[in-house]
Amino acid sequence: MSDQKTKSLTNPNDFKAEDTAKDFWSKYSKTILYVSSAIVLILGGWLGYNQFILEPKQKKANDAISRAQAYFAKDSLNLALNGDGSSAGFIKIIKNYSGTDAANLAHYYAGAIYLRQEKFADAIKHLEEFSTKATQVQSTAWRMLGDAYMSTGKKDQGASYYLKAANLNDKDEYISSENLYLAAMAYLSDAKNKEAVEALKTIKEKYPKSEKAANVEKYLAKLGVIEND
Repeated sequence: MSDQKTKSLTNPNDFKAEDTAKDFWSKYSKTILYVSSAIVLILGGWLGYNQFILEPKQKKANDAISRAQAYFAKDSLNLALNGDGSSAGFIKIIKNYSGTDAANLAHYYAGAIYLRQEKFADAIKHLEEFSTKATQVQSTAWRMLGDAYMSTGKKDQGASYYLKAANLNDKDEYISSENLYLAAMAYLSDAKNKEAVEALKTIKEKYPKSEKAANVEKYLAKLGVIEND
């Protein structure tokens, strides 16, 4: 996979979510695989129906998604998404194993792939179907949703998802500051300066040592916000 260099966001009007999405993919595609794969291992504890119907279905779904994940890890995205003729891809797993953890996770992978392919409506559809209690994975899904909505021109929704990603686990300095910065840039590109200032101030106050904090003062000054420390 070719490396993508992040464009400098010196002008918020130049902000393009597809650029951040590609940069995000180049950095985190393997993390998406390794972190999210753990979700598949979580099975319910019900008896009766769970034991004789759902658990066998879960096992088949887990076996199926492992093959799709292998293609994903090799960056064979079309095979991961649609299968190879003998093994199912994420789309078929969603259809055939609805209600399983694997089908839920397949939505996540499918959304990530569609975002990479710049099929933003499909990315949104699948990422909005995904949910997990694993905060790092969920914040990643919301970050991708932010990118997808920004790429369709829905800047307010994009900023909203960036904020959700930032606030989900605000003790994670890197992830939260990155997403707050994206939210600020999204608001600036939408001429919502008040909301942008709030996001920038949060970075300054909560994550002063983060990489993004270095740009905060510049933007606050441009917005006419001058604070005495």
